[in-house]
Amino acid sequence: MSSVSRDPETEHTIKGREAHTTRSSPLSVLSSFIHLPRNVYLLLVFTLGKGLQLTIATLTINYYAYSLGYTQEFIGIFSAMPAIGAFLGAFPAGLLADRFGRKPILLASAILSPLFLVCIGLVTSAPLLLAFSLIQGLVSTAYWVTNLPLLTESTTANQRVGVIALNSFLMLGIGSLGNLLGGAIPEFVAGLLHVPANSPEPLRWGVIAASLFTFLFGLPLWLLKESKPVDEAPAAETVVAVPEPGAAEAVVASTEPKASQEKLPVWLFVKLLFPDLLFTMGEGAVVALIQIYFVIRFQLLPGELGVIFTFSGLAGGIFSLLAPLLTRRWEKIRIVTLVQYISAPLMVLIGFAPSLLVAIGGEYARSILRTIIEPVYATFAMEQVSNRHRSKLAGLYSTTWSIGFSVGPSIAGWLQQHVSLSTSFVYGAGCLVLSATLLLLFFGRKRSVVSSS
Repeated sequence: MSSVSRDPETEHTIKGREAHTTRSSPLSVLSSFIHLPRNVYLLLVFTLGKGLQLTIATLTINYYAYSLGYTQEFIGIFSAMPAIGAFLGAFPAGLLADRFGRKPILLASAILSPLFLVCIGLVTSAPLLLAFSLIQGLVSTAYWVTNLPLLTESTTANQRVGVIALNSFLMLGIGSLGNLLGGAIPEFVAGLLHVPANSPEPLRWGVIAASLFTFLFGLPLWLLKESKPVDEAPAAETVVAVPEPGAAEAVVASTEPKASQEKLPVWLFVKLLFPDLLFTMGEGAVVALIQIYFVIRFQLLPGELGVIFTFSGLAGGIFSLLAPLLTRRWEKIRIVTLVQYISAPLMVLIGFAPSLLVAIGGEYARSILRTIIEPVYATFAMEQVSNRHRSKLAGLYSTTWSIGFSVGPSIAGWLQQHVSLSTSFVYGAGCLVLSATLLLLFFGRKRSVVSSS
């Protein structure tokens, strides 16, 4: 181990903060969430709109392509296009956010994303569907690149997990109500036009409706307080290394601005991102095509599909609010890996379910557990690096999601078309087990926390 210096004043401050966190009562924690910066509230409002847009679009876009006569293999590739677009745009968006500020990048996404989503709903040819889906993913990625760093820089360490959990709850829980709209809008349009609800025209209106939520809920973002580009901001960091039991405690304190001298922690990025890539490949194999799986396997209509996934998302979103409580009792990595190990057999259960009720039960359990991972792992990842590198990490974090949700659905679509519907769930479960195992190997025996002073 390398030698380190010890600063008594910084060490006293760190221990004081730890003691304060330990003694915090539930009432004081609740009070801290009430008095949040305006930026946090504005970001949470947009997250709610984004969640509604995603759930409506997820329910209707693939169903729309299926109603046009496209096969699961094409739909798998079609589902991968937004992720490929996000892959192409994620790291550049992170660099632009660091250079010019996060607000203009987020605003551009809030305007362009719904525009290209409308384009998807207006076309029917395969090349145009793929092209607009790719561009829509490219311009949408700015949300994922900027949202986490903005929430991280706007909250204290004591608030952070709770705020990110609330962000996930709005995205996945309240946002899941979009499933009801995604099912109800095609049914309503079908009644007006006197056509089947699973025909292209009603489903097209579901896609168009999804775009309106991103646009309307994005309007308050103009009120965001502009933050300085990270390159111009002072970077005074406190690094606390928590060693293995029995090892010497090490505290490194730096109060001088050394951002310009700080190197990119490449190996740390690899250890954080590669397991996440495997996780998203597994999730992408299941989540991106699960609506089509229910349609083909159990012949469900849009309204029935919307009800099922509304309760699934709402239950998962509510459960995500338990993340702050869980992180007080257990280490973040232990929580993430345990949830992945439990989720893997649930995926297999869904794929081989003998009845609709069993498949719904497996999906509900998987969805409830899966929502814990996002706020816990996102917080863990952001805490490992200094503020100077958080947008870059968020950009790469978005990139792993993009690759995972492009490779995963493509493989799953091929498996469903050429092998069986169930094999894609086995593939997804295997990715989760491997991801959890690597996380334990990389971070299971020691932890490190980086917090801005």
